[in-house]
Amino acid sequence: MSDARGEGRIAVFLCYCGGNISDYVQVEEVRDAVQDEPGVVVAKTNMFTCSDAAQEEMIQEIRERDVDGLVIGSCSPKLHLFTFRAMAQRAGLNPYQYVQVNLREQCSWVHQADEKEATRKAIRLVRAGIARARLSEPLTPQRIETVPNVLVVGAGVAGLRAALALSDLGLSVYLVEKSHQVGGWTGKWGTMFLHDQQGSEIIRDLMAQLGERENVTLFTRAELVEKTGSIGDFSVKVRVANGEKVSLQVGAILVATGFDVYEPREGEFGYGLEGVVRLPEFKELVAESGSELTYHGRRVRDIVYIYCVGSRQAEGEHPYCSRYCCNAATHEAVCAQAKDPGLHQFHLFRDMRTYGKHETLYERASKAHSVFVRYGEDDPPRVEEKNDRLQVRVKDQLLGGEEIDVGADLVVLVTGMIPRKNQALVDVLKLPVGTEGFFNEIHPKLRPVETVVDGVFIVGTAQGPKTMAESVASALAGVSKSASLLMKGYVELEPFVAEVDAERCTWCGKCQEVCPYDAIEKETVDGREVAHVRPALCKGGGSCVAVCPENAMDLKGYRDDQVKAMIGAMAQEV
Repeated sequence: MSDARGEGRIAVFLCYCGGNISDYVQVEEVRDAVQDEPGVVVAKTNMFTCSDAAQEEMIQEIRERDVDGLVIGSCSPKLHLFTFRAMAQRAGLNPYQYVQVNLREQCSWVHQADEKEATRKAIRLVRAGIARARLSEPLTPQRIETVPNVLVVGAGVAGLRAALALSDLGLSVYLVEKSHQVGGWTGKWGTMFLHDQQGSEIIRDLMAQLGERENVTLFTRAELVEKTGSIGDFSVKVRVANGEKVSLQVGAILVATGFDVYEPREGEFGYGLEGVVRLPEFKELVAESGSELTYHGRRVRDIVYIYCVGSRQAEGEHPYCSRYCCNAATHEAVCAQAKDPGLHQFHLFRDMRTYGKHETLYERASKAHSVFVRYGEDDPPRVEEKNDRLQVRVKDQLLGGEEIDVGADLVVLVTGMIPRKNQALVDVLKLPVGTEGFFNEIHPKLRPVETVVDGVFIVGTAQGPKTMAESVASALAGVSKSASLLMKGYVELEPFVAEVDAERCTWCGKCQEVCPYDAIEKETVDGREVAHVRPALCKGGGSCVAVCPENAMDLKGYRDDQVKAMIGAMAQEV
């Protein structure tokens, strides 16, 4: 076993990544340069280090050469860190004595124009990895017993579906809804695409199922106001309708707070004029109408839809596509035409995005006599009042930019989703918010519902624009993640946490000020006030290490001596 301050027996394996690395980095040259580094007992290359065959070969080398430090030069740790840790563990090596060096994203891909310098950089990166591994020590993950209860914040369709799925798995659920009624936007709307079910009926069915569950508790007109503890064992307080605070113990938290609808500025596409409405109001109007569509007591015969209102703003707050708008508008046109066949409907769009199976909605709307007119991004439609009617002027890009005027009894602004204002919840949960204002996941593909706060998951449209089906799929992903944590009775957390040298610490409080996770508190040791790190809350960010004036803080796995050794190795001549 390696000494924390001495030399270990290091194995180095370098990956070609099927050409992703080897096309721009001379991998064999890198191997030759590092194979005689102090402590290195084996250095080899592979076409695909992540393949089963390569992993078995590495396991054999680790066992035969009594390796106690492992370095793999391959792709991003985000992709295969846990793959190689598991492989190291199967070989009998402590998984935290493994170091992954990113030769793909941080070297070959960014230096494709200079193979020689890319190779020199790769040598330096691998040397730094070896230096860190040489000073590594075995670490043990933190094990925390879990509470088999889940808090779901938000009782829209995603929150309700998540609560049911968690209940079915035998977990107790506390469902907290800020409004006086459940269902969110879905509960207010009529026929939904693609299945043509009533939104209110969907919510009623979900609520009927919840009513049969003894392990689900619903709080309406309630709000999460406090959270302490850590993954597996959170203490939370919920303020209910009468102002009382209810204390709950939960092992995980699912955030399903939904979205808001874009509110156009006064005058934007005629907004504020009589007869100019947003898509949500139009959906409610269609749902409540009989065989004839009326608005404020007047028969509606001509409808103009203007798409991408509040979405895809090149220089605005909302540059993203809201995903559901094209589907919802074309579907609503079909529903309106079915109720009132005498309608004339015109759709003014930039790009029609009824993607996947939703393409049938566009086809159905076309067959229901809807007319689709494409306008240019830089030349949007203009809405004005003329002769007691609305008039929309637009240049049809499909007709070479010919300008046409369309009279309308109703103009429907197809408004997109915007993030709901949840600053109080952000402050309580320390949730990360992305550039677009929605809650941010760790990785959109590899960890799509997880946040940097362990045990707190984001689902549904709180995370970004989604259709109802996508929101439910996201909710079930959150259920899967939270249940996998809680049902086995414990969770294991990364051991890369800060530690305090109580002899050096004089408690200035700077470490507590910079910690974004509230992981540092003050304690008294032998009559002296010193810092104390709560390991379950620490994420290993290291900001406390940087600000400590007494050098009393260090980070397991990234100790000062390891980081200095890495810098020294990278500074060597190649």
